[in-house]
Amino acid sequence: MTPRRRLSGTGAAMCIGVLSAILVTGCTEGSGSSERPTKRVTPPTSSQPERHSPGATDRKLGEQAEAALDTVTIDDPEFVESGLEALGDGIHTNSPLTRGKSYQLAVACAGRGKARLSVRIKDQPAVQSFDCDGTAVHQRIAAAPSRLRIDVDGEPGSSGMVAWRISEAAQ
Repeated sequence: MTPRRRLSGTGAAMCIGVLSAILVTGCTEGSGSSERPTKRVTPPTSSQPERHSPGATDRKLGEQAEAALDTVTIDDPEFVESGLEALGDGIHTNSPLTRGKSYQLAVACAGRGKARLSVRIKDQPAVQSFDCDGTAVHQRIAAAPSRLRIDVDGEPGSSGMVAWRISEAAQ
């Protein structure tokens, strides 16, 4: 008598996997049907604009906007806070300041269209519109609150990058 070999659990699992692959391939290829393949269903596209990672154009516009903010750098003792955002995202920040001190806010937009700057010092925000032409607008903050609300939004049809910086003002 010839001894029977028993298939191990691993061997059985491998055989089942290979047989499944053969069956799936056999059922889908060369089925003899003369029908054309069905179209793939794709999800409908959204009407919302796609967010994208910054490309070369965004980087160039960002550099242009930051360059317009003068020469104060993070190493300068006057430097307080700064940022760079896509105009579509806008700037929305509550910057912590030392109450009563004077500060200088600089904002620059590089791209196309216009942006709207809103700075809330007390109850009423000071609002001004400016061009996204790479030129900075400045606003002095005298007797600052402990938190300064800054909002910058693009006007309809505008795009680009917007940079901002807060620095201590000379007394």
